[in-house]
Amino acid sequence: MVDTGFDVLIIGSGPGGYVTAIRAAQLGFKTAIVEKSYLGGICLNWGCIPTKALLRSSEIFHYMQHAKDYGVRADNVGYDPKAVVARSRAVSKRLNDGVGFLMRKNKVSVIWGEATIDMPGKVTVKASKSEAPKGALDAGSYQAKHIIIATGARPRVLPELEPDKKLVWTYFEAMVPSAIPKSLLVIGAGAIGIEFASFYRTFGADVTVVEVLPQILPVEDHEIQAFARKSFEKQGINIHTNAKVTKLDKKTDSVTATIDQGGKTQTIAVERVVSAVGVTGNIENLGLEMLGVKTDRGIIVTDGVSTTNVPGIYAIGDVAGPPMLAHKAEHEGIVCVEAIKGLHPHPLNKLMIPSCTYCLPQIASVGLTEQAAKEKKLNIRVGRFPFVGNGKAIALGEDQGLVKVIFDKNTGQLLGAHMVGAEVTELIQGYVIAMNLETTEEELMHTIFPHPTLSEMMKEAVLDAYSRVLNI
Repeated sequence: MVDTGFDVLIIGSGPGGYVTAIRAAQLGFKTAIVEKSYLGGICLNWGCIPTKALLRSSEIFHYMQHAKDYGVRADNVGYDPKAVVARSRAVSKRLNDGVGFLMRKNKVSVIWGEATIDMPGKVTVKASKSEAPKGALDAGSYQAKHIIIATGARPRVLPELEPDKKLVWTYFEAMVPSAIPKSLLVIGAGAIGIEFASFYRTFGADVTVVEVLPQILPVEDHEIQAFARKSFEKQGINIHTNAKVTKLDKKTDSVTATIDQGGKTQTIAVERVVSAVGVTGNIENLGLEMLGVKTDRGIIVTDGVSTTNVPGIYAIGDVAGPPMLAHKAEHEGIVCVEAIKGLHPHPLNKLMIPSCTYCLPQIASVGLTEQAAKEKKLNIRVGRFPFVGNGKAIALGEDQGLVKVIFDKNTGQLLGAHMVGAEVTELIQGYVIAMNLETTEEELMHTIFPHPTLSEMMKEAVLDAYSRVLNI
């Protein structure tokens, strides 16, 4: 007989779900996870990981094209789009298999199918069309004291701009092109849109980006996004802000798009369109309305430890609201199960969640932007340090970038940090740790950074905020 009773049952095996399952098992809970498509969710299979594999290929191609700048010969450089895609899919497969291993290692039961919550404590799982991994439990009725919803999100679809998977792509199709289109329109200039714009431009596509808001990368600091925009435009990416695509006229193998910018319209013809207008949480068909679980504009309402208004039901990750990031989902899940265990974890502080965009150049940030700090009427100090003043950046041939920090002038508290340039997605965590430890400017100034490194710019930016900068 199959054991159908659990302490914790998690619906969804993305980064939030599977990490939560592991932590629950570590805490001694009898744990199960329900998945209908693929272990690892969108992130490992169609999001964070495969896109980074694609971007790595484009980065290598970029450097090979500029090999002579480093005294290296690389003649007749080319690329094979099928091989680029195959490598990306292989990376995802490796991590997908890894999640299966982690579930077995931690004795987490995997139930294969689509889950509906019948009532607190009871879940019905219907059979899925996807092939179940070896050892997974079949569809049926299951019981659990605690049910955690971690069903993630899907691409948002706008009227008149619906993807058809051939000419108009979502990120699913954009990750597996059979060929690099000669021209591409990207609708939306958030992280997803900009990463695809960067990838396709590096491989030679004529790329146009349209964003309805006044700036690209809307959540980023204005100074950082302006720097990034200049860099993208220098690379040949055409960017239209305060603009929207009002119509897509599809031909046999091309699309004519109508763009409205401030009342003035223009049309452009492109081979393919990528719709990157955001994502929406997967909260449908879970039984939430029948249960009375409170939602707000497509988001499950939760408190600081992911509890909903219905006892025994919790929500983490994209379904629980922005920022819709894998690392946010992971941390929420850990906080959630530790609270269930009675460990009294600190509630999630969204100001401490870093954001990274893996375009060329990279962009990373944490905390308040300068404009947000001013809107809060905080008394601030702002420090900046350009990549051009850093020896390692010059040696790498990556001297275009900026590090920016924002401090509370009265307390010395680090309020935010923002970067654009090479490897900043790896550097940002230093500031995240500093903010979590409530590090002051004085402590950062007295920290010895290794030389020569890009990280030295992080200290120089702090010094600049207090008129003590050394190398510029």
